[in-house]
Amino acid sequence: MTSWIEIPDGSPFGPENLPLGVFRHGDEEPRVGAAIGDQVIDLAPLASAQMLDGAQLFAEPTLNAFLALGRPAWRATRNWLLDLVRTAGDRDTVEPHLIPQSAVTMQLPFAVADYVDFYASEQHASNLGRLFRPDSEPLLPNWKHLPVGYHGRAGTIVASGTEIVRPSGQRKAPDAGAPTFGPSQRLDIEVELGYVVGTPSTLGKPVSVEDFEEHVYGVVLVNDWSARDLQAWEYVPLGPFLGKSFATSISPWVVSLDALTASAVPLGVQDPPVLPYLRGSHLTNYDITFEVRLNGHLVSSPPYRDVYWSPAQMLAHMTVNGATVRTGDLYASGTVSGAAKDQRGSFIELSWAGRDPLMIDGKPRTFLEDGDEVTITAWAGPGLGLGEVTGRITPA
Repeated sequence: MTSWIEIPDGSPFGPENLPLGVFRHGDEEPRVGAAIGDQVIDLAPLASAQMLDGAQLFAEPTLNAFLALGRPAWRATRNWLLDLVRTAGDRDTVEPHLIPQSAVTMQLPFAVADYVDFYASEQHASNLGRLFRPDSEPLLPNWKHLPVGYHGRAGTIVASGTEIVRPSGQRKAPDAGAPTFGPSQRLDIEVELGYVVGTPSTLGKPVSVEDFEEHVYGVVLVNDWSARDLQAWEYVPLGPFLGKSFATSISPWVVSLDALTASAVPLGVQDPPVLPYLRGSHLTNYDITFEVRLNGHLVSSPPYRDVYWSPAQMLAHMTVNGATVRTGDLYASGTVSGAAKDQRGSFIELSWAGRDPLMIDGKPRTFLEDGDEVTITAWAGPGLGLGEVTGRITPA
């Protein structure tokens, strides 16, 4: 699709993408915009000028009120934007409300209600199983029967660009008699895809796999920062806690599921067969490729399309016990890794727990050092990027 708006070559935000986010322009209040090319469409005054129903929701400092409207409103808004950017006759209407992205500061796009992190990539789970349980099967017995996950901390989800303070906590070396306290020495990343819930569900009523698109608006990039040494000491028997809860970064633009339609791919074969509540007639994943850069150096390109559990199955499992989802809930895929070494989505895998360092600028690298900056980008096709999520490590 073409647009009268000039879009630079290689832009992630082509005229069929139109992700939504929240921006601040100068000393003005934060409000909702849509990205196209290297510009932001300022939706609040544009919608008001066109007397659009619900125009006031775009003046809100988060996307939550818009997300709560549900799929008919989401699709109507997307169709309105598509018409505006491809119809030359609307240029005079839209152009006064275009702001260069370089002139705005992006905010956290939605107020996060709850956060659940899954473990949906078989390659990642197998890699960690080989690292941590070399004399056992890589996958635990439950892994192919249900999407394994844990409830994370919504209050420490931060916007891209937020500096990440190195966490401190208890650590215990394998040969030590007792734990010590101090800054994490094995600070890591996790490359993930996050799903943003718009329409809430009812307590006691599970969400079926077929209703996934009625509840989930779109996706963001997620970097779930992880302190592997804190995590290793604390996680038995109840799982991740302080090694994960200090910070999780997300990208500023929420790409709608409708924009991702062309990148949907059938879910791979699941063997053994899953239980009935995890079955569906059209289960899909997305053909998305991430790129991970450490201080500007490309170190990995994890592919999402082969992730074992689909987002619809994750949502169904998360609610099968009657738990609700709420507007602003975020659930993430867990680390995405592919079969090749340069497709691993964490440094614990890329360096094989520090035993096989990466060489960057002639220097061996394993886990993150103070001052390191990690940037994750992702693409679902030309002009269909997810933007980026970036964070820099500062000292404890």
